[in-house]
Amino acid sequence: MSTNDRIPLYQQIQDYIRHVITSENMKPGDRIPTEKELMDQFQVSKITVANALTGLANEKLIARVPGKGSFVAEEADSASVTSTQATSMKAREGTLPTGMIGIIVPSIHDYFAIRLVEGIEQALREEGYRSMIMFTHGKVDKEKDVIKEMKALGAEGLLIFPVDEENYNEEILGMKLSGFPFVLMDRYLPGVETHYIAADGRRGTRLAVEHLWELGHRDIAICSDSPLQTVTVQERIEGYIEALKGKGALINPAHMITDFQPLSELKEAEAHPLYRYIQNRMVTAYVSLNGRLGVQIYQMAKQAGLRVPEDVSIVSFDDPTSIVEEFSIFTHVKQFERDMGYRAAAKLLEVLRGHGEAKSYSKMLIEPELVVRQTTGTVPQA
Repeated sequence: MSTNDRIPLYQQIQDYIRHVITSENMKPGDRIPTEKELMDQFQVSKITVANALTGLANEKLIARVPGKGSFVAEEADSASVTSTQATSMKAREGTLPTGMIGIIVPSIHDYFAIRLVEGIEQALREEGYRSMIMFTHGKVDKEKDVIKEMKALGAEGLLIFPVDEENYNEEILGMKLSGFPFVLMDRYLPGVETHYIAADGRRGTRLAVEHLWELGHRDIAICSDSPLQTVTVQERIEGYIEALKGKGALINPAHMITDFQPLSELKEAEAHPLYRYIQNRMVTAYVSLNGRLGVQIYQMAKQAGLRVPEDVSIVSFDDPTSIVEEFSIFTHVKQFERDMGYRAAAKLLEVLRGHGEAKSYSKMLIEPELVVRQTTGTVPQA
């Protein structure tokens, strides 16, 4: 693989423009290559070119004029362009601190990830660091590419919300072996020592089951739409089993509902196996292992003509309905995502500064809390 293959395309475009400005001794006001020319030359989309030009405009190297093109900025000169290019190259080679931390998450489609990132951002701001966020969309191959790209861009360390996968990401294992600083969030790799922070999943499901038990529920289902039995899912199911055993209850495998695909659209709900389970009143209460699924169970119950919580109760992991806590209706297991993000970032910065034992890894477990709202009630009378 050539060096260029490891440099993101937008960065290659930026370096090319800097080279053009210096080699052709361009002056302020001179026009640089057009977006179309750059798209054709590098075989990239308009978005990639626009991102490259926006970065150069932010550096005051070029000025973009809507409808007319991009020009060498008044403030730019050959010395500053050359200096910026050298700094960029050194950062990518890892020889110069960039003050940039990479944040890698599957998506921010739920409030768990949003709150997690908010906590990270707060910790980094307080210490004068900046961040770059990239998404993996739940794909391990994308996660590998994003890690490589973050490192090529000069990230000093990474905060990673890992993808659910049966196989480990070799890039993560490679960073561990090479000593590149990173902290895993919410999930960890079994048998592999790394810095990680997560909520105590076993404790979370125990809290949920004990709350429902006190309300009189004896038929309690636990639901996960994760395609794999990940460590996170396994720990929460173990907590569910421990809680029921603690009550002297028999464990019904049919109430551990994990073998189904996520519901893509509500209009397809009646064909979904979980809908039939809810409609037939197989249980009186559900523990959902993520907020999105908790909302879907709520919607399917309504569609089946059931009332929440009069006919069926729901406890969700994480608050799924609102980032403004006061307007939430869901009884949920609160995992303190902001605190998780803040502490993960603080740990990474501590590692970067060389504090503590280099070969010791911290395993931080956050104690969850049950927040009781409107989706749980006493067991319905027969």
